[in-house]
Amino acid sequence: MAEQYQQQDVRTVWWEEESLLDVSVCLVDQSLLPQQVVYLRLHHEQQVADAISTLKVRGAPAIGVTAAFGLALSLHRLWREKGEALTLAEAHTHLQKVAELLGRTRPTAVNLFWALDRMQQCARRAIEEHIALADLVQVLCNQAQTIADEDYAACLKMGEYGATLIADGDILLTHCNAGALATAGVGTGLAPIYLAHRAGKRLHVFVDETRPVLQGSRLTAWELQQAGVPLTLITDNMAGYFMRCGGIKAVFVGADRITANGDVANKIGTYSVAVLAHAHHIPVYVVAPCSTIDLSLPSGDHIPIEQRPPGEVTTIAGVMVAPVGVEVANPAFDVTPYTYVTAIITEQGIVRPPYDVSLRRVCSQKDVTGKVR
Repeated sequence: MAEQYQQQDVRTVWWEEESLLDVSVCLVDQSLLPQQVVYLRLHHEQQVADAISTLKVRGAPAIGVTAAFGLALSLHRLWREKGEALTLAEAHTHLQKVAELLGRTRPTAVNLFWALDRMQQCARRAIEEHIALADLVQVLCNQAQTIADEDYAACLKMGEYGATLIADGDILLTHCNAGALATAGVGTGLAPIYLAHRAGKRLHVFVDETRPVLQGSRLTAWELQQAGVPLTLITDNMAGYFMRCGGIKAVFVGADRITANGDVANKIGTYSVAVLAHAHHIPVYVVAPCSTIDLSLPSGDHIPIEQRPPGEVTTIAGVMVAPVGVEVANPAFDVTPYTYVTAIITEQGIVRPPYDVSLRRVCSQKDVTGKVR
């Protein structure tokens, strides 16, 4: 792997193997940031599923990497328990069940399903070759690590492409967290900002707080602060004000799923930001790897939108801020129509309209394993 480029000392997710009998999926508990930096060592696939569901790990690419590690972990655990008594057929059935478990955690981010499908394809090919069980375990561990390594490299490429759209002195705006904490690398939506800053460009970033879970104020503000990037934290309903009088030149966001026509699912509130940006003639750049593009869906109308628990809205840091018993709606994501998206930045380059043509072109440049053809 290329020389690592990190914004802070905190790691997002990785595989740890102390010995043959002691392996784990490790991750930072993002639900506790920035007040506490706590690392979790997960030894069971149910723990991995719970970590994804409860936002201990979040961000579409990071969820995909975590799920891949979780699937590998599950087979490693079963192999340790059953040893030579475990058959390849049983291993295959087990992997299917665990993939279903992990796939039920969060429905919107397609990277989760992309990673699980890729891991299962890898397992099927190995099983068809009648591979030894110990070798199958290692093959899946290697495949999960490859997914993580590819995401790391993709983040850097997206950052390089996106940085060309940022001028010295620009004021930018971002929503939610699309930085290192959301990926296995430097980030998606924040990657161009980090690389432009690293190149010496003077920047200032307005950071939406991102209610209800505050990924902007808790995570993005912290990341940028750690990296030395000047920022101003604002509430979500201040975005229009600063677009009108704050000199904002561009909006950079990540994505959880991009459909064939260029519609983008991202954290709730992104649609509002895009409409405001359009009204103020400010470009909106979506930064996401090809694994986030779902060509099987014709438009954003077909994207399943995750509904989160009402307590995320009625409380802040455990403190009740709403009347007891009030009816709550809490969609975790919204869909921004492609007409509000100026460009989509992938590891294959900057994609512009018409998206129904350009997205298929960049996706065709990769084979089923994610490698460039």
